[in-house]
Amino acid sequence: MTKYLTIVEVGPRDGLQNERTAVSTADKVEFVNRLSAAGLPVIEVSAFVSPQWVPQMGDAAEVFAAMTRHPGTRYTALVPNTVGLERALAAGVTEVAVFASSTETFSRRNINQSIGDSLVTYGEVCRRAQSAGVRVRGYLSTAFGCPFEGAVPPQQVADVAARLYGLGVFEVALSDTIGVAHPGQVPGVLDAVLARVPGDHLALHFHDTRGTALANVLTALPFGITTFDASAGGLGGCPYAPGAAGNLATEDLVYMLDGLAIETGVSLTALSEASTFIASRLDHPLPSRYAQAERSKL
Repeated sequence: MTKYLTIVEVGPRDGLQNERTAVSTADKVEFVNRLSAAGLPVIEVSAFVSPQWVPQMGDAAEVFAAMTRHPGTRYTALVPNTVGLERALAAGVTEVAVFASSTETFSRRNINQSIGDSLVTYGEVCRRAQSAGVRVRGYLSTAFGCPFEGAVPPQQVADVAARLYGLGVFEVALSDTIGVAHPGQVPGVLDAVLARVPGDHLALHFHDTRGTALANVLTALPFGITTFDASAGGLGGCPYAPGAAGNLATEDLVYMLDGLAIETGVSLTALSEASTFIASRLDHPLPSRYAQAERSKL
């Protein structure tokens, strides 16, 4: 089992994108700066998507312009196509992510494209990004279950993951979009995908809809996976996945890993303060178990 894990903090993007309460640009900048100060090695800051569809991300360029970039921290953004990529490049973004799906129905509901058509688009993004010296990450949605098609065969996940990796993405993040993954399922998916994509180019993105996210991380560790996505406070959820709850809370993950003597470089105290800050700007408490315990002084 590894002694060091990389946490990709997705709270400012995946966490905030579906919030009903409008978060100001200044508060987003403060949130990102606090996460940087906590030692998060990778922070997904925003998304260069249409404000018509995701209004919370409409100020992506302004957030990138105002935030403080810490040495050693990678700041990333989601892009849907080359138009979004060009906007990201203009904002000085040096790493981006695209998002494919393991199932046709989710792909069409999410981005109005078939899987094949989306991969053509992402191939164009990868070629343009490479020419600009920008790395591309590839999310693979519904890798453990689809809200429209149900169970997804592991070989189907592996096939799309391999095609996505073949485009030139440096990392494929297998995503449990609706939070149905469980420890009995994770090994089968990883076995199938690892036969097609190198383990050091894989990451896992778990939602905690059914309370199994931490158990899934523990199940994945013996497979050599060393990168996991998480969201401060457990913020997040997918607008195109009915019933999907928040992401795995970064505090819960760091607390567990600290107990296992697995290093992350993240200060749990500073991270908790960042989550408390953003919670004060929202209309609901954070779902993180660690945050709940802190509020109760347990």
